[in-house]
Amino acid sequence: MLGYMNEEAYEQTQQTGQVWFYSRSKKRLWMKGETSQNVLRVMEIHLDCDQDAILILAQPAGPTCHTGEYSCFRDSVTKRFFQNENPAKENGDFLQKLFNLINDRKLKMPKGSYTTSLFEEGIYKICTKISEESGEVIKAATKETKQRLAEESADLLYHLMVLLVKKGVKFQEVITVLKGRSS
Repeated sequence: MLGYMNEEAYEQTQQTGQVWFYSRSKKRLWMKGETSQNVLRVMEIHLDCDQDAILILAQPAGPTCHTGEYSCFRDSVTKRFFQNENPAKENGDFLQKLFNLINDRKLKMPKGSYTTSLFEEGIYKICTKISEESGEVIKAATKETKQRLAEESADLLYHLMVLLVKKGVKFQEVITVLKGRSS
C-alpha cells in the first residue's frame, strides 16, 4: 500500500513497531489497522538516497487494503505475486475476510442478515448453534459423505467466528495460539 508519513508518524512507527501514517484529509495520525485490526508489523525500514521517501517492509495481520484485498495494487502482476503463488495464504486471507465481514455485521447490524439475527439473539443462541453444528460435524464424520463433513465443518467454523466476534476475540489471537502450539 501507499501512505503518507510526517515526522511524528515516522517516530511512532519506530517506537511501536506498528506502521503509522499521517492522514492529510483528517489532519491526524492514524495507525494502520486501528479499526480493522489489520495492523502492519514493521520488519524493516529503509530511506531512499535523498531521504524523502520511506520503504517499510511489514508483516500484515490481515488484508492490507480497505477493500479486503491483500494489496491496494490489484493488477494482474500483483495478483499473481500475492495470491496465486500461495494457496495456503489465499485460504487464510479468505478466513480473515470472512471474520472481517462478520465483525462488520456486528458493527452495522444490517436488517435481514442471518449474522445480525445471531448477534441480536445473544451469546446463548450462538453457543447453541455451535453445539448443534458440532453434533452435525460428528454425524457427518461417522455416517455421511466427505462432502457433508466439509459442509457441516463450514457451518461450525462460521458460527465459531460469530462467537469470537461477539466476545471480542480477534481471529489473529486464535492464529497466534495455534502457531504457539505448533512450535
